[in-house]
Amino acid sequence: MSDDLPGGISDSRHLNNGWHIPSEGYCDQPYVVQTDDGAWLCIMTTGSAHEGAAGQHVVSTRSTDRGRTWSDLVDVEPADGPEASYAVLLKVPSGRVYAFYNHNTDNVRRVKADNPPYVDGYCTRVDSLGHYVFKYSDDHGLSWSEQRFDVPVREMEIDRQNADGGLLRYFWNVGKPFTAHGAAFVSLHKVGGFGDGFFTSNEGVLIRSENILTEEDPTKIIWETLPEGERGLRAPAGGDTVSSEHSYSVLSDGSFYCVYRTIDGHPACAYSRNGGRTWSEPQYKQFPDGRLLKHPRAANFAWRCANGRYLYWFHNHGGRFIREHPAQRSHAYEDRNPVWLCSGIEVDGPEGRVIQWSEPEIVLYDDDPYIRMSYPDLVEEEEQYYLTETQKDIARVHHIDSSLLQGLWDQFERADLTNEGLLLEVDEPGPAVVDMPSLPPFLRRSGRSPYGTEDLRAGFSIELWLQLDSSVAGRVLLDTRLENGQGLLVQHKGNGQLELLLSDGRTRASWDSDPRVVSVGKRHHVVITVDGGPKVISFVVDGRLGDGGDFRQFGWGRFSPHLRHANGSPRLLTDGAIDSVRVYSRALRTSEAISNFRSGDCG
Repeated sequence: MSDDLPGGISDSRHLNNGWHIPSEGYCDQPYVVQTDDGAWLCIMTTGSAHEGAAGQHVVSTRSTDRGRTWSDLVDVEPADGPEASYAVLLKVPSGRVYAFYNHNTDNVRRVKADNPPYVDGYCTRVDSLGHYVFKYSDDHGLSWSEQRFDVPVREMEIDRQNADGGLLRYFWNVGKPFTAHGAAFVSLHKVGGFGDGFFTSNEGVLIRSENILTEEDPTKIIWETLPEGERGLRAPAGGDTVSSEHSYSVLSDGSFYCVYRTIDGHPACAYSRNGGRTWSEPQYKQFPDGRLLKHPRAANFAWRCANGRYLYWFHNHGGRFIREHPAQRSHAYEDRNPVWLCSGIEVDGPEGRVIQWSEPEIVLYDDDPYIRMSYPDLVEEEEQYYLTETQKDIARVHHIDSSLLQGLWDQFERADLTNEGLLLEVDEPGPAVVDMPSLPPFLRRSGRSPYGTEDLRAGFSIELWLQLDSSVAGRVLLDTRLENGQGLLVQHKGNGQLELLLSDGRTRASWDSDPRVVSVGKRHHVVITVDGGPKVISFVVDGRLGDGGDFRQFGWGRFSPHLRHANGSPRLLTDGAIDSVRVYSRALRTSEAISNFRSGDCG
């Protein structure tokens, strides 16, 4: 299959290079199952207005060409009925497909809420309450059962403590069902109330069915709510009451892994070794070296792939800067662009298998930083991988570059030097003055009429081995600047921090590494990547992508889309702290930077 770019943008990661999934305007959770007739069946929540508005309902559509084109929408629930929302799909061995979703069966028009922010003490958004229900299709999603069926969900502490004492149930779901141990499991996120930031408390449960995989009579399906006891999966100890949008994976030893969002600046995770009946103490998700992954109040999903490895969708920023923000509950929703992927491999842990996560790569972005893409699904077919996502008004399918995925999966072991795009290599220690090749421009004048700007989506990377002999701030390490400042500069800022400055003589850009990543007297490997696709500058130091740590919310920074290039003098000055320099005419991936580090690591 050709990897065409439907948006006509040279970078496959750009959001517009996706195939549209039809909707009525608002669209949410475009999730896909592959039906037994070979089609992709997509279900979503849609409506002609905005999220939570009257008329919100569930529809389906089919594609027979891997997401490029789609059939007309089919109503699972009509737009003129009570709100129906947040559907997920489960296909069973017979080929039948079940759709599970919220349904405001009793047509409740308002619910009790905190005052403030609800001035009258009532919330009129009623898409996250009512009955949890399902319909089914026996013709691969061409039509759906007229009758809907209730899923009985056990009352728990969070239900009894809501404003209605459990008489009304508040909940929704974004996690896809899965099968394990001869049973099916459907996720649900219970809600404790409405107020600042909309949901004020959440926790996750699983609805288990021991016979849905074989039972043809929907009235005879048996349901059980897990975990045992009165509480679902919550934030780690000391975290806020918000913990939701639980995503599940089944490990090779049968253990369950669950990752979910919080408003604490980090995603949470837990393992179950007994089929979801009990769970390990929730923890914030970590890299192998103990650093906490950062993530806002947004969906973050993990998927097990056919090759036994994992992919993880998140946004790679947060930390205490979300947790300590004065408007934490609403602020935490922001900045869902770009999307980053980690890969995962299974390793042995004290209680069973656990997942070890790689450093991340950017997989999707939009030029507008306020665009928020979320609620993804992963579709795998014939060793090709696709992502669905939505910005709440456009849903798309994206083919993931195979080389990006291979790099992620090889990241734990690969140790070879990347030469593709190598412009300059200086292996002799500085100080030195060497010829500097021209770096690719970011922009150029378009040849199309009317004349304007063509964004080339280009980039470059600088790789250094260096060893500082002092902590003096302002020490220039690399310099191609002209008298007017045009060119590039890499300098030591003090406090173990490096800085990159770029200028085209009109527009300047800069970003710096996290503090304390380089130490006096120690040899370090540094890759500075200027990625002209998403306009992101990042530092990978000694095989670790900068994430800001406790110093700032973002470890990576955006630069101006008006920066034309970073070319200055045709001569490059290097400092005596530099052992070697490599310059690339493209943006190295994180995985390549790590491989380069590992290839030259002196231990």
